[in-house]
Amino acid sequence: MLKYIYCDEIDLCADTVLATLYAAKKYIVPHLARACVNFLETSLSAKNACVLLSQSCLFEEPDLTQRCWEVIDAQAELALKSEGFCDIDSQTLESILRRETLNAKEIVVFEAALSWAEAECQRQDLPLSIDNKRKVLGKAVYLIRIPTMALDDFANGAAQSGVLTLNETNDIFLWYTAAKKPELQFVSNPRKGLVPQRCHRFQSCAYRSNQWRYRGRCDSIQFAVDKRVFIAGFGLYGSSCGSAEYSAKIELKRQGVVLGQNLSKYFSDGSSNTFPVWFEYPVQIEPDTFYTASVVLDGNELSYFGQEGMTEVQCGKVTFQFQCSSDSTNGTGVQGGQIPELIFYA
Repeated sequence: MLKYIYCDEIDLCADTVLATLYAAKKYIVPHLARACVNFLETSLSAKNACVLLSQSCLFEEPDLTQRCWEVIDAQAELALKSEGFCDIDSQTLESILRRETLNAKEIVVFEAALSWAEAECQRQDLPLSIDNKRKVLGKAVYLIRIPTMALDDFANGAAQSGVLTLNETNDIFLWYTAAKKPELQFVSNPRKGLVPQRCHRFQSCAYRSNQWRYRGRCDSIQFAVDKRVFIAGFGLYGSSCGSAEYSAKIELKRQGVVLGQNLSKYFSDGSSNTFPVWFEYPVQIEPDTFYTASVVLDGNELSYFGQEGMTEVQCGKVTFQFQCSSDSTNGTGVQGGQIPELIFYA
């Protein structure tokens, strides 16, 4: 801060930015405080989103708070499994557990709360016992939507964790199985999560009698966005001659570095619809940088392909730009080919 005041130079790094923001707020140096917030926004990821959420509330920075929630909602499972989640205060924990739009399985939320409770016991110098974990969680435990878990997750996880009382465990089992359901203190409505959006880059599709051949070759396209989004998967074409099963290896790269990939199967019904294939976790995409979306398909080679491709597509408040990729070895480009849709959260 003194360097900025005397030399008009701002030199921020991850290790000192929060302390610098605190000092800038305390001594009313608004330009430096804004620079700190901008630095935090650009370095925001699932690994640090929960910690930065806690700090943004402390520093009363609503824009940073909103950015943190965007990351936590879209990449909830990554955020909940991060080391930083265990470092948050109890008030931030409760706000996350209340969140209606968390895009996570409830068993992941439950396991994250237990990890936080273990860390809180250590902070309070309490023995790591089940009773103490329940004690430090307090009423926050009822914000975990245990009745909405898959029955297997509950029976093999939460029910055997020891954190629930025998009466609570019994009542939740009855909630799953009985016609007359008991009253529960736990929230019993599933979280709404996020609704995925789809960016469709072709104006039409077709098929031809001499087939679209795959043979292990890569279909690829480059894209950029003007706002931060989270790519959850691709919408892909299927067979044009009846139902068929496909194997798809999907991948997202930035400057040659793999950010996300998955290998999965999907069924097509013979229609020209697109069929979703998902990454394990949504991938954070920063604005004004080109990323490469790729797929290697294996299946019926008589399939649909896109035509009349667009170089720019407006999806809600997000603008996508497309350009050809040198990774594409199977004919896909801006004007036509595969990878008709990018499925994303924004």
